[in-house]
Amino acid sequence: MRAVCGGCMNRCSLEEGQTGMCRARKNTGGAVIPVNYGKITSMALDPIEKKPLRRFLPGSVILSVGSFGCNLRCPFCHNALLVTRLAETPEIPEQEVLDFLASRRGLLDGVVLTGGEPLLQPDAADFLRKVRELGFAVKLDTNGCDPARLAEILNQGLVDYVAMDVKNSSSRYAETVGIPGFNPAPVEESIRLLRKSTVDYEFRTTLVRELHRPEDLDAIAAWLAPVRASVAGI
Repeated sequence: MRAVCGGCMNRCSLEEGQTGMCRARKNTGGAVIPVNYGKITSMALDPIEKKPLRRFLPGSVILSVGSFGCNLRCPFCHNALLVTRLAETPEIPEQEVLDFLASRRGLLDGVVLTGGEPLLQPDAADFLRKVRELGFAVKLDTNGCDPARLAEILNQGLVDYVAMDVKNSSSRYAETVGIPGFNPAPVEESIRLLRKSTVDYEFRTTLVRELHRPEDLDAIAAWLAPVRASVAGI
């Protein structure tokens, strides 16, 4: 039985057994279920500056964790294996990650939830809450395509810092994210949410010669303005 996934803005129409474009949702018996629930597929110790974050806990050491799946297809993605070659990604039990963190209190300063697109994880808020209870600072990476999930996390005070990708000017978003006809309205709503929140944030753009022109950068700056001083820029 065909089913339409409501997990993101793509609204994939899926045949029985088919996964969505994100690879994180699957039609099982006519119901679309998240196949990434409770699954962590990447974990690494990083200096905070690698993320890159110049203003958030400079000089600290953080644990980057993430799961598979993304609802965009940016041709320049540096984590494409988390979408295109899932068979090669390990699966790390959530409790193993939490135990690792608990044993390193006083040695690690924070946790970054990344990906893939971490807001595709249906249990993202629950995981961040557990990390918070262990006493760690939390930073979230996101593409901004799910403002409702972002608002949930912001409203519950589950993050200290958000880094949101702004892929290009609104007029060139579709070609930059690899989805014809992409409507950047959800991205714009996420920008608005971060602007009015009390959480520190940054907007960031990966520049690609074939996709970004000087006038695009001017358009991005105009689109984002005004922003608080916590924003690191492009």
